[in-house]
Amino acid sequence: MSEKTGKRGVVKNSLNNKNGLKREMGLFSATILVIANMVGTGIFTTSGFIMQELGDPASLLLCWIVGGVFALSGALCYGELGAMFPRAGGEYVFLRESFGKGVAFLSGWISLVVGFSAPIAAAAIAFATYLLRLLPNIPHVEYACTLFDVKVFVLSHITLTAIAVVVIISLAHYHSLSLGTKIQNILTLFKVGFIICLVAAGFWYGQGETGLVFTAPAVETVFSGRFAVALIFVSFAFSGWNAAAYLGGEIRDPERNIRVSLLAGTLFVIFVYLVLNVLYLYALPAEKMSGVLEVGAESATALFGRNIGQFFAAAIAVGLLSVLSAMIMTGPRVYYAMARDGVFFELFGRVNSLHRTPAHSILLQGGLAALLILTASFDALLLYIGFTLSLSATLTVIGMIRLRFSSPRLNRPYRTFGYPLTPLLFIAGNLWIICFSIASRPITALLGLGTIGAGGVVYSCFRAKGGLARDGEEDCPRVASMVD
Repeated sequence: MSEKTGKRGVVKNSLNNKNGLKREMGLFSATILVIANMVGTGIFTTSGFIMQELGDPASLLLCWIVGGVFALSGALCYGELGAMFPRAGGEYVFLRESFGKGVAFLSGWISLVVGFSAPIAAAAIAFATYLLRLLPNIPHVEYACTLFDVKVFVLSHITLTAIAVVVIISLAHYHSLSLGTKIQNILTLFKVGFIICLVAAGFWYGQGETGLVFTAPAVETVFSGRFAVALIFVSFAFSGWNAAAYLGGEIRDPERNIRVSLLAGTLFVIFVYLVLNVLYLYALPAEKMSGVLEVGAESATALFGRNIGQFFAAAIAVGLLSVLSAMIMTGPRVYYAMARDGVFFELFGRVNSLHRTPAHSILLQGGLAALLILTASFDALLLYIGFTLSLSATLTVIGMIRLRFSSPRLNRPYRTFGYPLTPLLFIAGNLWIICFSIASRPITALLGLGTIGAGGVVYSCFRAKGGLARDGEEDCPRVASMVD
């Protein structure tokens, strides 16, 4: 095994970790992973809901800019944390080091249910919706189970298609990190190439609104609850800016590559999102965009006509597979880290002896995503995801500040640019979203807080059973037995 040692005598690049994972992901693949996690369901589906909230193009674009600034601030902060703790698990590891295992477990619980399983479900539903749009002759079949006039779960051609694609991609990542990375890179490069073609063809050949004029958004709109709710949709679309941090145990030269991939990926996506939203506004007037889920496909149809628009809808569907694959790859590393730390079932901390992947965690995540596909509507999923993830990310950045005071001598290969303004901006922005979300969408907020409360109950059960290792302990003594 070859290793590269830095100036401080710290191992910077080893091919294998003592916990069984292999460092085989380079900077390019890590950056691709960040882009793939971000560019997907949100940008192709949320602009219609944002327009429904805000009502005018200028406010919509401003909302995307503000969301991009928040995401960039978060990426800069997570870059410091990722360089300090280059291990599998992301936020779980960061919060364990700053606040202890109790808070870390809640973050991991949020990742399991909200951070990955719910977005995977949303991406799969969006994929199925776009795909079946291309097959209009397929009869719409739906069976709904209701309880007190409320749909408990829905079985339809859309939900079945969504579950099937989750199963297929999960099995690919179960096979090996190498295969999963290759699939991920191909899908993401296709998606980026398609977006470039869509934007270029849309502005050059598309039949859009040539007289599009933007006026300054009203001040009362910007500081209203509607703008904060719209930012929930935007924060969902930008979620994934921290993706590389979750694979810290599998990235080569993590002290450098984690922070560079987070920053480069986030900057690229901010630019892409702004250009795509200008294209949507060029293609569709505000009233036709408002409330539309398949805003990407509707824009392509308006620009090029139905025949060519169908081709772009197919390309969008394939592009959605990229974000689906990225989340299926990233999420299991969190549950793996939790299990290795003794705060989750030991089964999910095991690495498959043949494939060297956290196989049980991958299967757990796929099962939860399938359940959410059957039981939740798309727009409800988006609000639930955005609100709950804002809580977790905010606490993580607060933890970074806390570590500056409580552990000033920790090795920090990278320090957050613009500190302390950068983390304070991120925290203030997310608190704004959270407060307005509670006021204007109390049911969604209660669901998010209920999820966290359920996590607290589960954690208490683990404590009661004595399943906790010592705080700060990265690997349990049973490491040698944790390979299937």
